[in-house]
Amino acid sequence: MTKDRKLLNIELGRVTAEEYARLPESGLVVVLDNVRSAYNVGSAFRSSDCFKVDRLVLCGITAVPPSAEIHKTALGAELSVPSIHYESTLEAVRELKKQGYAIVSVEQTVNSRKLGEFVPDAGARYALVFGNEVAGVSQEVVDESDFSLEIPQFGTKHSLNVAVSAGIVLWEFHRK
Repeated sequence: MTKDRKLLNIELGRVTAEEYARLPESGLVVVLDNVRSAYNVGSAFRSSDCFKVDRLVLCGITAVPPSAEIHKTALGAELSVPSIHYESTLEAVRELKKQGYAIVSVEQTVNSRKLGEFVPDAGARYALVFGNEVAGVSQEVVDESDFSLEIPQFGTKHSLNVAVSAGIVLWEFHRK
């Protein structure tokens, strides 16, 4: 039996924050719609760094860096992934639409598409909107969205933690 060994951090070939900034854009932006927990925001930064999101758009009551709570879960990703704050999520998505992004609410709606069945258009730019831990994406933002994506679920619960949802959706976009 072959023994396996965990890689050391120096063997991982990670880029620096400066190198990250010079990488080509991915065409992905993450929008957080009134996310209450700064720990969830930090986790969104960390997943966004992992999948080379171009920036985080933090809206409404969503915590913004610098923040000890964000840093605790982001582990420094808040320093590599640019972010901007808007008072209103609706204002943010309207601005992103003007910039050519397709607005995608990650939400369970009457017409939502199942994540596993969705194939992103090559070269398209997407702004992925993730909602509040209790209320989800606001209806006014869903109304402004080009479409909604739903993560299929098979248990008794009808939702996932917002940070977990972000990781799942970003992985799906990355692998497709």
